[in-house]
Amino acid sequence: METEMNYGKDYHSLPVTSMRNGEGIEIRPDLYQLTVQIVNVAFIGDPERGEWVLVDAGMPHRANDIIEAAEERFGIGNPPRAIVLTHGHFDHVGSIIECIGHWNVDVWAHEAELPYLTGQKSYMPPDPTVDSGLVAKLSPWFPNEPIQLVNRVHKLPKDGTIPFLPGWKWLLTEGHTPGHISLFHESTRALIAGDAFVTVKQESIYKVFIQDLEINGPPKYFTSDWEAAQASVRKLAKLDPTLAITGHGKPVEGEVLTNGLRRLLDNFELLALPN
Repeated sequence: METEMNYGKDYHSLPVTSMRNGEGIEIRPDLYQLTVQIVNVAFIGDPERGEWVLVDAGMPHRANDIIEAAEERFGIGNPPRAIVLTHGHFDHVGSIIECIGHWNVDVWAHEAELPYLTGQKSYMPPDPTVDSGLVAKLSPWFPNEPIQLVNRVHKLPKDGTIPFLPGWKWLLTEGHTPGHISLFHESTRALIAGDAFVTVKQESIYKVFIQDLEINGPPKYFTSDWEAAQASVRKLAKLDPTLAITGHGKPVEGEVLTNGLRRLLDNFELLALPN
């Protein structure tokens, strides 16, 4: 009997949100950020040209939010050419099965992330002791079991290219997860960082709600390898990106981004590492 796509048994909605829930921001004509509760997804593609790619798939049970925003931007009956995943944590794949079904689209992720996307391996349990913030304390309630995408998920090409995204490259930015990637547009130095770093203090429910811009390391409660996480932030800073969409928080660009990454690296132990 053929295996069907499914989420982990622990997948469920979460009653946490931000004041930016549902907000879409056109950062430039071919780059759009949509906030789904407390996480961001990205649309890459110019509506004038039609073709586009979805990066990440938001929180559980929020596929309609993503589909409606995509149809408003690109038109009804214009599916993405692909879904690219920065990683497989529940808040980045929470609506992916519904998106695959609605659009009949395939998924690409790093080879090291595939066990978490094909039912083979669970992520480490969230650690509530990493920070005093309420989101961190609530994290044991967050899903961490693998999802099963069967043959709809494929490993990204080893040469760093991304299917259907000419001009973009993927970079391994491990640490938050073993196969976490970030996406970089070489000619414009635009960056989609995923959770390699974020622009909000993700452990604090107050900061998550108000979304004050504050460049921080990856969410502490789910990060498995801090030495690799620090090296990944350093790798992204060396690219000198002009703008960044992160998995959580507002988009950031220019000197605010450059200075924020420098501050994060100079104070990584204080700003990023768990208590």
